[in-house]
Amino acid sequence: MVAQPPCCGSNAKPRLPARGQQPGLDGRHPHPSRRNLAAIEQAYRTVRRENVARYLAARLNRDGRGTRVEIHPLNQSRDSRPRQRPVEFRALNVRRWDRIVAVWAVGDDQELDDAWVDQVIDFGWGQYEYVTNIGFAA
Repeated sequence: MVAQPPCCGSNAKPRLPARGQQPGLDGRHPHPSRRNLAAIEQAYRTVRRENVARYLAARLNRDGRGTRVEIHPLNQSRDSRPRQRPVEFRALNVRRWDRIVAVWAVGDDQELDDAWVDQVIDFGWGQYEYVTNIGFAA
């Protein structure tokens, strides 16, 4: 089952207590406390990530056409010559981005790594598990 980002599964939004909002709204305390400022920042980042995830999934899936991804292998220039592997630049079309975007939206790095490996990496026996750069036009 694909993990749903918070924007898609629940209507719960991050909130500040009304007591913390009102002094700032009516101008009595124009500068929020550090704790409230941290809560405001976290709420902003959560809502922004949810909104970006919703748009990004639709944009990358492109009605089933997917998005072309360029994978640039790990820079091996610091490795000694016998330890370097010949791994070339690779381009492919990824059609199913839902799981990758959903786990990115919730911030689960391990699950994101698993989703990336399951969706993209399986084609090359781990050649592209560690990469320098991944580019796509979204």
